Amino acid sequence: MCHNSGRLSTKVDAALAERVRLERDLRGWSLTELAGRSGVSRAMLSKIERGEASPTATLLVRLAGAFDLTLAGLIARAERIGYRLARRGEQPVWRDPASGYLRRQIFERADHPVELVRIDLPAGSRVGLPASSYARIRQVVWVLDGDLVIEEAGVRHELTAGDCLGFGPPADTTFANESDRLCAYLVAIARS
Repeated sequence: MCHNSGRLSTKVDAALAERVRLERDLRGWSLTELAGRSGVSRAMLSKIERGEASPTATLLVRLAGAFDLTLAGLIARAERIGYRLARRGEQPVWRDPASGYLRRQIFERADHPVELVRIDLPAGSRVGLPASSYARIRQVVWVLDGDLVIEEAGVRHELTAGDCLGFGPPADTTFANESDRLCAYLVAIARS
């Protein structure tokens, strides 16, 4: 399952070794726990993390699955190690085709506990997210411009520019822009 060749020679192999260790550490898992979740032996995991073995695609798929990632996601995270500066032009942007909601990933690194996201919510739009979206995270919303209504666990919060809301335990949540102009807000997420 792995190619052994002493210390890893390529930057990609070294980045993958570091990424596996960081993903495991972020979850607070021991090598034994990751071995149980991935089906990869504890000894092999130790070699991979120390850079003494280069994992095959099959092994990486098992590890990615244990971390709830795709193989592409695990590799992408490995390639981003060491990038602390997130230039605007390199920040991923995604638009929800149903609501027009625009999400800009300002800062995210798997080895950092904080994530920043900017949301532009068009006038009249609503976006609902299930409680499962908030598993293993805590978040704060800060309204930059416009008006935002957040319905969290049946409680309605009306926010205007400058207002900030810290979320409680995971609950079904709706973000709504009931105004006639764009609402922009920042979401700060901490992994728990």
